[in-house]
Amino acid sequence: MSTAQSPQPEDTVGPPVTVGASDRTDGRRPPGRPLPPRTAHTPERPPDDTATGIPDRDAGAGPWPRTLLAGLVAGLLAWGVAALLSPEDGTTRQLGAAALCAVAAVAARHLLLGTDRTAEARARRAEHLLAETAATVRDGLRRYDDELQSGLTRHTEDMKELVETRLVAPARPAEPHPGPAPEWVRVESVPDLATSFAEALSPGLPILSTFVRLEMQRVIGQMTDLSTLIAECPGENHDWLLTLTRAAEHSICATSTSVDREFWNSEPASRYLHAQREAIEHGVPVRRLFLLESARELDDRLLRLCEEQQVLHIEVRVAVLPELPPHLLRGTTNDFIVYDETVSFEIDQDLRDVNIRTRLIARHDHVQDRMKRFRELWDAGMSLRELEVRVDDEEDGTWMVDRA
Repeated sequence: MSTAQSPQPEDTVGPPVTVGASDRTDGRRPPGRPLPPRTAHTPERPPDDTATGIPDRDAGAGPWPRTLLAGLVAGLLAWGVAALLSPEDGTTRQLGAAALCAVAAVAARHLLLGTDRTAEARARRAEHLLAETAATVRDGLRRYDDELQSGLTRHTEDMKELVETRLVAPARPAEPHPGPAPEWVRVESVPDLATSFAEALSPGLPILSTFVRLEMQRVIGQMTDLSTLIAECPGENHDWLLTLTRAAEHSICATSTSVDREFWNSEPASRYLHAQREAIEHGVPVRRLFLLESARELDDRLLRLCEEQQVLHIEVRVAVLPELPPHLLRGTTNDFIVYDETVSFEIDQDLRDVNIRTRLIARHDHVQDRMKRFRELWDAGMSLRELEVRVDDEEDGTWMVDRA
């Protein structure tokens, strides 16, 4: 039986002991030396060899001892081979050959180790660069998402502010008005419209969200163009035509050339005439001047078209361009509509008489030129009664103008 005193609990804790190379070679601590207790604030982490003093297993056998050992073995082998194959040579020559072989082995191993270290270093650098690149890409994508979200939020707020500040009619001082206020064109509950814009941008179907964003960008772009008093869009814009008709408060003066003769049989034409009838009911006079390229267009079809619009209380006149005085032939003959004598709605055609562009022009000088041109052509045109007589004369062959 052992008479040694058993260790007390307070003796089990001792200072950390650094185990040197003379201790156990298998890297384990000798019995009777427990590990120091882990404190509460020490994180759970694998032990570090440099912190605990446990030597790296490869530290004692570094590259140079192994290289020298390889050179020694190569030299001994070379000396043995030289002694066996050439015993007649002296010991000096055999040792010299062995030394050369040893030096060559050491140099070769040194070069190979250096190449391996270079390859490992390059691999580590490549991994480091890839990690940095991946982190940079992640940060960039995160910033892009944040900017996109913030941009969408700012876009929504801007639309709210634009609708609430620009579209709400400012309070005007009381002044005599020549007629009843056009209540039928006022936008009701504009703040609700701004709220609807914000709700339209809320998360939903991706295609609908994209559609709403693109449409709002298009409208905002057109409103921005109007700040320069000129806006345009490709093709025919029936929405502008109807909206301006509903927005007119004083007058609508329109020309209609042979290019848009087929337009009056289309569905947009019925909506356009309905909007003009509502404008007339609210006290806005509408005048339309049909411009003909030739007297051959004076037929019953044109007469029925004019009578139909006369029934809607639209003032109608017809002018045959070749029959006008020479000073009236120098001027534009494109379709244009002037609203309230302040905005000109114009359509441009190409060489095939295809409508290719719609423009809104609010420059004062341009609109005044259009109004002057309309008044001159209107005064030179035929009324509906004169048109009936002329069509009858054309059918009877008694009117000989422009028969060539």
